[in-house]
Amino acid sequence: MKNKEFWKGAVSALAVAAVVAAGGNFLVERGMFPWQILPSESMQRNAKVKQMLHYLERDYVDGFDKKLAEEVMYTGLAAGAGDPYTAYLTQENMASQTEKNSGHFVGIGVDVMQNEEGKVEIVRIIPGGSAEKAGLEAGDLILEADSKILEGKMLSEMVTWLKGEEGTSVALKLYRKSTDKTWQQDVVRQDIQIETVEYEMLEDNIGYIALYAFRENTADQFRKALEELKKDGMRGILLDLRNNAGGLVPSAYEIGEEILPKGIMVYTMDKNGERNDLVCDGEYLDLPMTVLVNENSASASEILAGAIQDTKRGELVGTKTFGKGLIQRLYTLPDGSGLNVTIQKYYTPKGTSIHGVGLTPDYFVELPAEWEEEGEIQREKDTQMEKALSVLRKKVN
Repeated sequence: MKNKEFWKGAVSALAVAAVVAAGGNFLVERGMFPWQILPSESMQRNAKVKQMLHYLERDYVDGFDKKLAEEVMYTGLAAGAGDPYTAYLTQENMASQTEKNSGHFVGIGVDVMQNEEGKVEIVRIIPGGSAEKAGLEAGDLILEADSKILEGKMLSEMVTWLKGEEGTSVALKLYRKSTDKTWQQDVVRQDIQIETVEYEMLEDNIGYIALYAFRENTADQFRKALEELKKDGMRGILLDLRNNAGGLVPSAYEIGEEILPKGIMVYTMDKNGERNDLVCDGEYLDLPMTVLVNENSASASEILAGAIQDTKRGELVGTKTFGKGLIQRLYTLPDGSGLNVTIQKYYTPKGTSIHGVGLTPDYFVELPAEWEEEGEIQREKDTQMEKALSVLRKKVN
């Protein structure tokens, strides 16, 4: 029994770890994986697998879980590439990644965690969601969903009970520690747009735009931010890519089209040496710009930051970036599982590969250790932002 639990964890952990490490830098393609194996090799392989399964099912002392073994086999097959970004995704992980890439989901509008007691705790209420309208608060515990007791279950399983079809409702049993109150409440599921862009106008009419990821809806949110800030008289752009682990390359390219001059933004090379250029058309918002980066700026973030730096469109301020110069394609397999495959290396406009190296900022500035906690940068005494604003104000004025 212990062995089974270990491998169940191993399958999930391997798939999830590979996706997280990849920084979500995906091109998405749906369809069958193009197996190209000679019939004789295929027959030998199938015969070997069948023979192994026969012995294991017949003789393994504790009872053999064939389905689990197949999942481990697929995980191992992808791991055979020797690349941390090439990975097999179970059906559950594939569904989660597809939803993540889309930038929206159908649910009640909460971020949850499993606390030390094993209970589901709301850590964030998504603005405009059903949970906010229903009066739920961060810190509330969700004890039951449609009479299902959540405590003791896997977090991924509990989250599926909160999600469902748009317009349907879920009956929650909730507890609020501050008032020692337990109550029942129906909350309607709705389509929740994940906000990956935040913006505000700073002093001297400098528009601050933070990008947290590159999803399918990020470019639209970025364009909205630009328009709103332009209306308010923006004279310079401070783009914050710190702690942005990446995402979809097409999304990063769309954003590049808005702020980069005419020319190559990035180009890729595949295993056959075939080159593909992503070229900006030259219709862009020509305002002074600086960009904040750090060691957690990776993948698609580095594509955008590298293009800004190479074209001298703006200066990078902060610390050296993560250094992921690879692009993956996410294939959907017939049973709903997935295969994430590294298919290309990318290069900045000047032909630099930053994989394993990262981008070196024009102004190297570290944050005081006490001002960065759990991946969130505190605004007060943000030395990196102070430097970026100083550089930008000189250009604006």
